[in-house]
Amino acid sequence: MSALEDRLHEALGAEGASRAPSADLFTRVVDSIHGDARRRRRRRTAIALWATGAVLSVAAVVTLTPRGEDGLHMPWWILEVATNAVLLAVALWLGPFIKRFGRAYAADVFHDNPLTGKSYIVLTDIVYYLIFAAYILFSVHFAPQQEWGNEISEHVTAEQLTFEVGRVGGILLVIGILHGLNIVLMPVLGRLFSLNRRLPGA
Repeated sequence: MSALEDRLHEALGAEGASRAPSADLFTRVVDSIHGDARRRRRRRTAIALWATGAVLSVAAVVTLTPRGEDGLHMPWWILEVATNAVLLAVALWLGPFIKRFGRAYAADVFHDNPLTGKSYIVLTDIVYYLIFAAYILFSVHFAPQQEWGNEISEHVTAEQLTFEVGRVGGILLVIGILHGLNIVLMPVLGRLFSLNRRLPGA
């Protein structure tokens, strides 16, 4: 080895020898492993609960739906209630999912204003749930519609099924567009807040 390599080796070796390992290193590693295991268990439990709820819901609908000679005669309100339940389930699942992966992004954007970043996340959560609640209330129906073609039979038709699927797709589209705009605008807001803090007399 050259003289420079020898000096680097000695310097690094001396620095490593002077630093003793942390006394609680093993404890922290064990806690981290246990924390990962707990998170995996919670994730598996949540997936199992959602799957069980979906299976029970389908079984209840199939069991409670009246049957005729030509098959199931599902009343229109069963599909309406099921669609509202799906919208609520999507809201309760999608909100925390977006928030969990958005915390690190918000912390990076608002690194000069951590409290502002936390407040921004809370405010976007409020907006998110308000949009979901307003969408459900605006699109819910309490009687068969003429365009569904089931005013007399009051059974589910292809037109009603198309409408209900459109409700679910519509809220996903709205949330997707707003979430995309939020991703684009958040760095701009973070930059503006950072510049405001750095201005003299601010």
